[in-house]
Amino acid sequence: MLDSIQGLLSGTGVTPQTLVVLGVGFGTMLIVFGLTGTFASKDPVLRRMEEQRRKRGSSADMGILRHANADPKGLMKSLIPVDRQERSDIQRQLALAGFNGPQSLRNFYLLRLTLALILPTVFLVMLWSARSGFAVLPAGIDETLVGFNQLQIFQLLVILVGAGFFGPFYWMKSRAEERRRAISDSFPNALDLIQISVEAGLGFDAAMVRVANELEVAAPAISGEFLTAQREIQAGRNRGDAMFDMAARTGVEEVHAFASVVLQSMQFGSSISETLITYATEMRRDRELKAQEQANKLPVKMSAAMASLMLPALLMLTLGPVVIRYVEYFANK
Repeated sequence: MLDSIQGLLSGTGVTPQTLVVLGVGFGTMLIVFGLTGTFASKDPVLRRMEEQRRKRGSSADMGILRHANADPKGLMKSLIPVDRQERSDIQRQLALAGFNGPQSLRNFYLLRLTLALILPTVFLVMLWSARSGFAVLPAGIDETLVGFNQLQIFQLLVILVGAGFFGPFYWMKSRAEERRRAISDSFPNALDLIQISVEAGLGFDAAMVRVANELEVAAPAISGEFLTAQREIQAGRNRGDAMFDMAARTGVEEVHAFASVVLQSMQFGSSISETLITYATEMRRDRELKAQEQANKLPVKMSAAMASLMLPALLMLTLGPVVIRYVEYFANK
């Protein structure tokens, strides 16, 4: 067969070397065109469709359209509470802390379980390395670990398990309080910007979106809540439910009153601008009264601190010399 191929090539005047060169060239051309098609820019229509798909996926990941509060199944029953009331309380606290994702409850309990297992495991590894003679930790820590008895080891393990399991809960409460304080501080400025935007001719929804975009860096908490409420409304949810859910997620009384005022204004057809001006004036008056209340409490707090810190020093200055003289007098006798 090889002789027949050589005879055919000799009849056409093509040498085997030429055929090899043509094959290499054809393969190189295929590789070049393949790489060019792979790294070339996509069709604009396909690119826009892919961007829209990514946006829809990111919106779902943000938990804007939340999943139903379904009961845990399988192994999740041993991790997540079966009682819906308990799950709702934890989800509400997570929302106050800023965790609104559909899997936030599961992730929270997984974090608690993981820390409750990792912290004692790390301690046991450190204890084993110290008693085995591996110089992994500083000498002082190794000596301290070697000196622990069984009761102390058991007590430390219990403390670490408790810290890993209950620590995230207290951290969540502190984060919720910090977030509530940040929203309370930034809400008056956001309300002023909404009022200015409405007076400039924007609708209420457009004003909330514009203010949320403007406050994305300065006040990310209130910005995210405004955007979440507007996206829920655009997705077809009732405006009242979206606004009151926003107020519940913030945990701030001013935001709840703001939602009530806005909904009543829209229901009865009154001017949104005048309503916002009136509410902003009342809110500033309330904040001024709260500031005056805090200022009036300062003298009482300062008097207690001054009495506890200055009174011992005054007693030492006044009675110290007398005590020293009496000590010297009786010592000489």
